[in-house]
Amino acid sequence: MIQKEKILIVEDEFIVANDLRLMLHKAGYQPCGIASSVEQARQLVATQSPDWVLLDIMLKGSLTGIDLARELMQQKIPFLFISANTNQSILEAAKATHPYGFLVKPFRERDLFVMLDIARYRYQTETAQVQQRPAVNRVNDIPGIIGENAALIDVIEKIKIVAPVTTSVLILGESGTGKEKVAQSIHQYSNRKAGPFVTINCAALPVSLVEAELFGHEKGAFTGAVQQRAGKFEQAHGGTIFLDEIGELPLDAQVKLLRVLQEKEVERLGSDTVIKTDVRVVAATNRQLEKEVAEGRFRLDLYYRLNVFPIELPALRKRKDDLEALTYHFIRKYGPASPMKVNSISAAALAQLQGYHWPGNVRELEHLIERHVLLAYTNCIEEVNLPQMAEPEYTLDNGPVKTLKEIETEHILNTLKACKGKVYGPGGAAEVLRIPAATLYSKMKKLGIKQDFF
Repeated sequence: MIQKEKILIVEDEFIVANDLRLMLHKAGYQPCGIASSVEQARQLVATQSPDWVLLDIMLKGSLTGIDLARELMQQKIPFLFISANTNQSILEAAKATHPYGFLVKPFRERDLFVMLDIARYRYQTETAQVQQRPAVNRVNDIPGIIGENAALIDVIEKIKIVAPVTTSVLILGESGTGKEKVAQSIHQYSNRKAGPFVTINCAALPVSLVEAELFGHEKGAFTGAVQQRAGKFEQAHGGTIFLDEIGELPLDAQVKLLRVLQEKEVERLGSDTVIKTDVRVVAATNRQLEKEVAEGRFRLDLYYRLNVFPIELPALRKRKDDLEALTYHFIRKYGPASPMKVNSISAAALAQLQGYHWPGNVRELEHLIERHVLLAYTNCIEEVNLPQMAEPEYTLDNGPVKTLKEIETEHILNTLKACKGKVYGPGGAAEVLRIPAATLYSKMKKLGIKQDFF
């Protein structure tokens, strides 16, 4: 058997770590050590030079897997998270380290190897593209995507890497960040650009019509099906289908979508005929799909199939250096048709835009500029009327202010970890927190904290 990569396991539960070691060894990988803390992991990284690291989030000691992940990023060692943690702020911190995968506990042996195969493919693809690309200054040369912020340039680079291949892409980001524009760019820079680009908003479809829209139907397949109709996948044959808000897809439809991705074929409702399809799938969501998987609302196997190559878009509040360029882009778009032929904006108005939080991101900015070019008294926007309920961006020195729920969840998790998962009795978390065990169990249930996390 050909020996595969050397893999370091960083997991504080020995039984879980040992099971991983046995799985990896049986599959031909080389487990090169088990570490239960960041300090142990650092030593093994230095002595064993692993090709990959499998990394839990909650570890022994004061440092977490996220702390180690930041160090691995600097050392350019690829890693994957394996965790049962569903806390929103922790998941966001983990994703910010750009792991090559995220496996949700508990998992099947097959899940582990599918994730490793996908991670290896992503890593090799990115590495090869970087090596082949000449050393030039990184610039944004994709029409329609405006800005030069470093995080946006990273997005541009990923579009160029993934567009020429047929890999599924998952675009992540808040509402209004431009996910459909990125999907269109992937299509335009691909070998499928002459084919159709079909968009479907999964959140806008009635549950009863999701399958009919995606896969088509025969005449009489259901009440109201008065004629045969091709589904979106058939319409996208030879091109790209963009599944927006994929996290809203019902579980029944997720099963059928998985089959389409695996078998490259569809069946219309009311028909037994199999129709082969040649479609590149690009999906998008503003949800934390890892959390959706952990809570049973999204299929793990579908998540792996879609998450082959994730691209995360930055929120506008995190790229305010692009605000002026974006503002003038929208002025050029809407100004010529306005009554006053608006072509500029005052410094005072730009300062107002800079001070706003932009919960609606680029889409909100576009709508605001479109409105103000119509309301302007001259060819210059002198001031802007921002929403009165604008939410300020509260931050501390070490990042955004956490909600009380997030603080309580984190405190209980840390206490349970210190007590090795023990809830009641001498030395238990309830005693440490000075609350009745029944109260702690109630809080854990409400916050989604399970004892088997520890």
